[in-house]
Amino acid sequence: MGKGFGNIVKRAQQLQAKMASVQEEVGEQTVEASSGGGMVTAVVNGKQELLELKIAAEAAEDIEMLQDMVVAAVNKALYDSQDMMKDALSGLTGGLNIPGLF
Repeated sequence: MGKGFGNIVKRAQQLQAKMASVQEEVGEQTVEASSGGGMVTAVVNGKQELLELKIAAEAAEDIEMLQDMVVAAVNKALYDSQDMMKDALSGLTGGLNIPGLF
């Protein structure tokens, strides 16, 4: 194994460390999404954990509609969280789509 291979391995390890650092940093950031004109709001972090769910009192008048609004708000927040992580990591990977990374 040549010197070039050693450099590739070293660069890969550096990239992995940077990616872990970015994932940790982005994991602490939050995104917020709402549905029903703001009647339901979901807050999700970069680790895709639901941190908070706000429901306006008037939303409870129609349970089926409330359920739909909760699902919509949480899904939107999760998608936005995924996009936030992808955007943060794409700078490190030079826009390459690495399978299993996202």
